[in-house]
Amino acid sequence: MKLSDYTASPADSSAIIETTSTPVVETKRVPVAVKQPVQPAEPVSAEKNLPEHLLCFSHLRWNFVYQRPQHLMSRASEGMKVWFLEEPIWGNELRVEVRSEGENLTILVPHIPHGTPFDDVLAYQRRMIDQLIETERITEFVSWYYTPMALMFSDHLTPTRTVYDCMDELSAFLGAPRELIDLESKLMAQADQVFTGGYSLYEAKRNRHANVHAFPSSIDFAHFSKARKRQADPADQAHIAHPRIGFSGVVDERFDVQLLREMAQRRPDWQFIVIGPVVKIDPATLPHSDNVHYLGMKSYKELPAYFSGWDVAMLPFALNESTKFISPTKTPEYLAAGLPTVSTPIRDVVRTYGERGFTQIAATAEAFETAIEKALNKEHPTDWNAIDKFLTENSWDITWGKMSREIVK
Repeated sequence: MKLSDYTASPADSSAIIETTSTPVVETKRVPVAVKQPVQPAEPVSAEKNLPEHLLCFSHLRWNFVYQRPQHLMSRASEGMKVWFLEEPIWGNELRVEVRSEGENLTILVPHIPHGTPFDDVLAYQRRMIDQLIETERITEFVSWYYTPMALMFSDHLTPTRTVYDCMDELSAFLGAPRELIDLESKLMAQADQVFTGGYSLYEAKRNRHANVHAFPSSIDFAHFSKARKRQADPADQAHIAHPRIGFSGVVDERFDVQLLREMAQRRPDWQFIVIGPVVKIDPATLPHSDNVHYLGMKSYKELPAYFSGWDVAMLPFALNESTKFISPTKTPEYLAAGLPTVSTPIRDVVRTYGERGFTQIAATAEAFETAIEKALNKEHPTDWNAIDKFLTENSWDITWGKMSREIVK
């Protein structure tokens, strides 16, 4: 019997998987001295001896901001059957949503009624995995974790390999569960490989496991370099005057709200554009002035069109516990788009891009203003050949190729 043959209702939770038909979501700036992109580096070929299946346990939803899990799991699905297991959605029904995102990529989302006892929630998720393995006849597989919390319902599995892809220090995030630190220690003990989303995370984890590898944020260069050519301004951005200084990403406790507020006050003639969802913080705390524009979340496909209409890109991250180990994916994406980029002194941004002269670093509102002004006056670093060479040598294709070869060692 196939996975799609199963349906469920609160009255019958022994058969818990239900297939759904949710659809797949999917005056102009000219960059200074940007030449034709260099030819992409030859990808490191993915290992061909990987297990047939990969079970990915994620704290991020597939249809949220397109970032590390989506990039890597999309590439993994070219050679494996990938099952992307999300955290529960709370509502009024008991079922598992099964949604295809590609020939070998399936998303599973448990829907659980409000008020369900915690132990029952864990038991339900455990049954979901067991049924998946049984119905799909999965024998050899990789367990790939983005969240150690998933061990609470998956520690009974016997995968061929266990990978912990630590993309963030989740314990430092607002609202982190109390159990997360202990569960991460348990996951580190079980994992065959630990990958980290940046060098700072690597330094924090390397003494806790014998097989830790740093794989910082990579780049889909071909996608974002589209922004270097003139594109039609999206309707919700077309009316905004220049100069435009843009940010794209999640607006949460890592975002320096006060820095944006000060910048908007200091330069009312500059337009600040923010793309992305606001989560975990009160939107009322954000600056709301005529020159600050919140355009909401955009699909990955849409981003180059927005970027092509910006003059400068910004990374206004606060310096706090939640940003101590981050390696923002947006840094290489901005650069691939040909955008001069200004960032607060996030350690991995300074080390990877600031010290190479690819990105300006500014710690205060005054310094941020000076750096943006420098970029607008075409005095920003302009060695785009060096930037492009670095970006194409750090593509997601190359990263996945290296990761997959590590998995089978």
